[in-house]
Amino acid sequence: MPSSPKLFHARQSTWNGRRLTAMFLCSLIGFSCFIFGLIAIYRAGLGSKCKYGKPLSVSVTWDKSSTGGTYKSGGISDEGQKRHKVMGFVGIQTGFGSVGRRRSLRQTWFPSDHQGLQRLEESTGLVFRFVIGRTKDRSKMSGLKKEIDEYDDFLLLDTEEEYRRLPYKTLAFFKAAYALYDSDFYVKADDDIYLRPDRLSLLLAKERSHSQTYLGCMKKGPVFTDPTLKWYEPLADLLGKEYFLHAYGPIYALSADVVASLVALRNDSFRMFSNEDVTIGSWMLAMNVNHEDSKELCTVECTSTSIAVWDIPKCSGLCNPEKKMLEHHKLDICSKSPTMPPEEKDEDEDEEEDE
Repeated sequence: MPSSPKLFHARQSTWNGRRLTAMFLCSLIGFSCFIFGLIAIYRAGLGSKCKYGKPLSVSVTWDKSSTGGTYKSGGISDEGQKRHKVMGFVGIQTGFGSVGRRRSLRQTWFPSDHQGLQRLEESTGLVFRFVIGRTKDRSKMSGLKKEIDEYDDFLLLDTEEEYRRLPYKTLAFFKAAYALYDSDFYVKADDDIYLRPDRLSLLLAKERSHSQTYLGCMKKGPVFTDPTLKWYEPLADLLGKEYFLHAYGPIYALSADVVASLVALRNDSFRMFSNEDVTIGSWMLAMNVNHEDSKELCTVECTSTSIAVWDIPKCSGLCNPEKKMLEHHKLDICSKSPTMPPEEKDEDEDEEEDE
């Protein structure tokens, strides 16, 4: 009997010790997991900042209640926000069926990585963004969101993305670009041309005596009156038999003073023709602008002076953009880095029409 209490107390002490040890180990493991979790989250945040920093893509919608041109970016009104000062803003007009074209551009002259794009912009003084509108197709919008998340190189417009509404999209582009950037020139370019940003920068930097400049590869030609043709003009009676002097649509530039005048106008102040380049050209006739003709903006082959290369006038762009873009880029005369990765098969077969 006397030994029973000793035996009882000995077992109680052993059980309590084991319990305390287990609780301590569990607490230690839990605390360690918490610390490692915080470290992982912190490193992920640093990685995100190193990769992107401040996002480059922006979504622009217009506040229709304001006549002063207020815009909203990401749902927040940016009225009074300081505009970024650059020499030129280059908007690459693209569409939902042009995934393959954008891929080809990012494999050639348009850097695909965030830092590369920033380096290009710093070295040339030009800002480059893909410009696209919206669609009611949720799957297409979802695909665009994934592309934006990956590359962060878009300017999103609050306008319907349709081929027949290109004049409206172009006006929306100039207004949005002007709201975001204090630029000497605003450049409209298509996604099916091969561009030399360094040479474009030199062209825009030239001294000019006229503050209102309309810069492009100028042309004239017959007005298309046949409804079966791609460039048919329903308002042909207002134009006569031949178009006035205007720039080819694949690439042209407007000086800041010209764009400022466009921004000040209501959307319905000027007439919209069927073709976007004709529409812009008609507006230029109504303004005191200087038409500057530059043939380097519309060459069919890469040369030592070519700025924009495309299949003029056959395709109003490159006839096979994905393939031709890579071919031009491989030429030493067109690129400082002619070595390209093996050509990939284009999985995007749903291309939009050449503009």
